[in-house]
Amino acid sequence: MGLSWSRRSFVRSLSSTALVLSLEDVLAMAGPVALPGSPQSSAPTAPQIGSRPTYDTKPGPAPKGAASPITGTPLGVSFLDVARQSGLNAKTIYGGEHKNKFLLETTGCGVAFYDYDNDDWLDIFLVNGSRLEGFPKGQEPVSHLFKNNRDGTFTDVTQKAGLARSGWGQGCCVGDYDNDGWNDLFVSYYGQNVLYRNNGNGTFTDVTQRAGLMQSGSRLRWNSGCAFLDYDRDGHLDLFVANYIDFDIKTAPLPEAAGCAYKGIQVACGPPGLEGGKNILYHNNGDGTFTDVSKKAGMWDTIGTYALSVSVSDIDNDGWPDIYVANDSTAATFYQNQKDGTFKDVAIEAGIAYSPDGKPQAGMGVSIGDFNRDGQLDIVKTNFAGDTDSLYLNLGDGTFEDHTYLSGLGVNTRYLGWGVGFFDMDNDGWLDILISNGHVYPEVDGTAIDAPYAQHKYLYRNLRNGQFEEVTSQGGPGINDAASARGCAFGDFDNDGDIDVVVNCVNSLPQLLRCDSTTGRNWIKIRVVGTKSNRAGIGARISITTVTNDKPFIQIDEVRSGGSYYSQNDLRIHFGLDHAVKADVVEIRWPSGTVDTLKTLDANHLYVIQEGGKILKTMAMGAGKP
Repeated sequence: MGLSWSRRSFVRSLSSTALVLSLEDVLAMAGPVALPGSPQSSAPTAPQIGSRPTYDTKPGPAPKGAASPITGTPLGVSFLDVARQSGLNAKTIYGGEHKNKFLLETTGCGVAFYDYDNDDWLDIFLVNGSRLEGFPKGQEPVSHLFKNNRDGTFTDVTQKAGLARSGWGQGCCVGDYDNDGWNDLFVSYYGQNVLYRNNGNGTFTDVTQRAGLMQSGSRLRWNSGCAFLDYDRDGHLDLFVANYIDFDIKTAPLPEAAGCAYKGIQVACGPPGLEGGKNILYHNNGDGTFTDVSKKAGMWDTIGTYALSVSVSDIDNDGWPDIYVANDSTAATFYQNQKDGTFKDVAIEAGIAYSPDGKPQAGMGVSIGDFNRDGQLDIVKTNFAGDTDSLYLNLGDGTFEDHTYLSGLGVNTRYLGWGVGFFDMDNDGWLDILISNGHVYPEVDGTAIDAPYAQHKYLYRNLRNGQFEEVTSQGGPGINDAASARGCAFGDFDNDGDIDVVVNCVNSLPQLLRCDSTTGRNWIKIRVVGTKSNRAGIGARISITTVTNDKPFIQIDEVRSGGSYYSQNDLRIHFGLDHAVKADVVEIRWPSGTVDTLKTLDANHLYVIQEGGKILKTMAMGAGKP
């Protein structure tokens, strides 16, 4: 009877991408769908365990677009790594420095811009890892919490806060799971995850067992990215935890035994040929405990596996939060909220599962934002070395177009991307992109076969015409210094009105990229406090309207837990206002369905707004600097 609806949608979505498919490619895609684990006579033989594919995607410039008003103008911002002088002196330990036996040693850790003490100055939480050989008792690496001293420096308060835990730390995310007004911290591990309840006095309590989040079974889980979300909109934050690989060090293949190689170099095996992990959804019971609802919610009914990072947003504009997952070496996952406690993976139908030519990519990090200001949330995803990163344009009808090449992100294929963010670096009201890079295999150092292990960032400026201009070389030393980057988070740590970036690096000190701006542009920040909705306001959508010459300029964003690669951005939502001196209209659509509208809010202030429209706090901050 011809193609199934989903197969037809897949081919239709690919036909609208930036690349043209050959007849052979189209015919191949029109064949029977091979479900995971099912044989297909025309399919190639299963890959040898651990034989990671190599990518040879050709870079290409964007086609000529509409004229941009900022082409050739100075960037106006520069990023400087101030980690050392600010007191971020904790080295992240993660796997062997020059050779890795197992994939476990390669993924690295996330980081959070996290205002744990509610003073509206961003503190920093850095997840830490371990090594195969272990450490003497008392000398194990631990994750670190740094308190913001409000003067550009930080103090390590890890021990006092009760957060000194060792192990193979992975990601982190923040949310107020018990609605007590203090945001709590969740940290994922290879092994047992941890939920820390914020006591509101600078200390935390490990409530993992009490909350029902202990993981049973004989094998350790490899938990990866995480996010709090209120998927059923009952006012209580639920928890999504991605899982990477069903991995056991005792039985995992060694590179020399399995012949695992990357471009002729012996490297750690995986992920292809290894069994993928199963993602977890925990429902908040409203009494401080959670229930695992993964199976009945549809978490395991996906095409892709090997989940790494996650971002949550109302991607289809139906008022319910959806979940997008970047998967390594397989199709990405788009869990569409079915509004009945279940989700359906529609990544293929939506056109956000594969590359433009229909091939799986090795997804690492993900960010969501409206880069072209059309009121639809778009997706940027980082991928493996030899491939482009991905940019998907939301068409507003449940489908996306791959705009990687059309937008200008196809110019780079050499580096391996991890942390990523849509952010307005120059406060012009248009979202730019920063990508943190670093190779996965330390063994490439000293060879000519690939880019080095430590790599510089990519920085892309929004040209306001649907395209981006790579401005890495103009971004300052913080962008161009090589680092073995993994997770990165975005937020304004010095409250001067521009967005800074903190980066967690493998076997190195972190980076704190302070944005120094000379644009003189204005901005506004919104922090939300839910009442009927969850207290942290996660899932609230904020729109800002400024009017210039009688022309409205509208921006949207959402309050999100998790994102980037294994990381947590500032929960305060930042909007660049260009040269507007006020936000004419601020609209907040809460998860409860409540809509608040506020008018004429002055620029260069933080506003703390409670559900119902009451302004709880106004805080003037550093204005745009001439």
